[in-house]
Amino acid sequence: MEIVDKDLQSIQEVRNLIAKAKKAQEEFRKFSQNDVNKVIENMVKASEANAVKLAKMAHEETGFGKWQDKVVKNKFASRVIYNNIKDMKTTGIIKDDKEKKVMDIAVPVGVVAGLIPSTNPTSTVMYKSIIALKAGNAIVFSPHPSAKNCIIETVKVLSKAAVEAGAPEGIIGAMTILSMAGTDELMKNKDTALILATGGEAMVKAAYSSGNPAIGVGPGNGPAFIDKSADIHLAVKRIVDSQTFDNGVICASEQSIVVEKCIKDKVIEELGKQKVYFLNKEQSEKLGKFILRSNGTMNPQIVGKSAQVLAQLSGITIPSDTKVLISEQTTVGKKNPYSREKLTPILAFYCEETWKDACDRCIELLMNEGKGHTLIIHSNNEDIIKKFALTKPVSRILVNTPGALGGIGGATNLVPALTLGCGAVGGSATSDNVGPMNLLNIRRVAYGVRELEDIKASVGAESGSSCDSQGLSEDYIQSIVKSIMSKLNN
Repeated sequence: MEIVDKDLQSIQEVRNLIAKAKKAQEEFRKFSQNDVNKVIENMVKASEANAVKLAKMAHEETGFGKWQDKVVKNKFASRVIYNNIKDMKTTGIIKDDKEKKVMDIAVPVGVVAGLIPSTNPTSTVMYKSIIALKAGNAIVFSPHPSAKNCIIETVKVLSKAAVEAGAPEGIIGAMTILSMAGTDELMKNKDTALILATGGEAMVKAAYSSGNPAIGVGPGNGPAFIDKSADIHLAVKRIVDSQTFDNGVICASEQSIVVEKCIKDKVIEELGKQKVYFLNKEQSEKLGKFILRSNGTMNPQIVGKSAQVLAQLSGITIPSDTKVLISEQTTVGKKNPYSREKLTPILAFYCEETWKDACDRCIELLMNEGKGHTLIIHSNNEDIIKKFALTKPVSRILVNTPGALGGIGGATNLVPALTLGCGAVGGSATSDNVGPMNLLNIRRVAYGVRELEDIKASVGAESGSSCDSQGLSEDYIQSIVKSIMSKLNN
């Protein structure tokens, strides 16, 4: 009987994909900006034409969210992304400062490794393919096993469209034999120029430990603070919109609500009006035990499920028209499931005495999980907004907007993106909403504008001064020597 080693097959497949991608990218990097744009435009058209089919495939395969909302995400990840970058110059000379005599030249990084999550599978493939090729790169994907089929199908659609528009074969590829060993090879291969990692915390850490450059994003756990100056009805509407859009699987979606005591009753009343159901103590405990697994990680069965399905899974009874479940909490910690990222229509509710206490609670939530990611504030007090902005350990502070749609640049003017950097505080290489400019290097050509005499004059080194070989005056050196000798004598 022949023994087949899946790990070895996966590793070999990855090496083949990278070799093809490298060869394709060496040709593609010579394309003019106009030729690159034609390829991108054809990929966008193909993505739009297949948006519904791919959304339904993703929903059927993963069981997460709503296929109708996934259609919106697919179109956002193609058309909206494209509209934002279509006029961006990413090849050749991209800037020429005649006054300062410095020229910027775009240099593609090469082969990008794209790690894809199960929460937003098809849309993330579209987005990463478009920004990678816009920057002149090739890309090879590692699909999440729970979304393998829809990811591979999306790659086929995009690869075909790119080649039909003139791109070389192999410019977009994907693993079909999935294994940790294969993904490890993709990240560590010497011909992988950059890893673009979206997914779980362990996977992102692995990307940064690979030895190759990486852009990764950590978990979101965005608190939404409702200030007493806010339009409470509109604030609650926006939070509910965010939580119910694709059942909350976007990492920038709200995970908790924090309010001041003086408006607690008004907020609770408004939440009830908008079909947010407050769990009692017994229900909170039942659902809480289902949210967290015994090893302290989130139960994947809850992700992207409706409130009704969550209730059935945890054995609780809720009104049939409930949109979001909410549990009042007083503590924050790794063992409190409500204070962590849930990616489903479940919220924690915290009430604090003052806005400063609310500010501290938001920081506590973020430092527990989600630091560097996103915070949402609903307020009409610009002073409070600025004070929040100056102190929160996040890369995005979203004001009066749904977290999910604001964070990705749908409801705000942030760069449209599905990879949201968490900055140094969150262990990420960037705090940007990642776009094509994050996936290329800049070669700078600088003309000489000063001679040595000009530099000496600018730093006060007159031609008659006596200097040693390191540029230090004799008087300065003598003063240092005297100071040292004085200390030794004492």
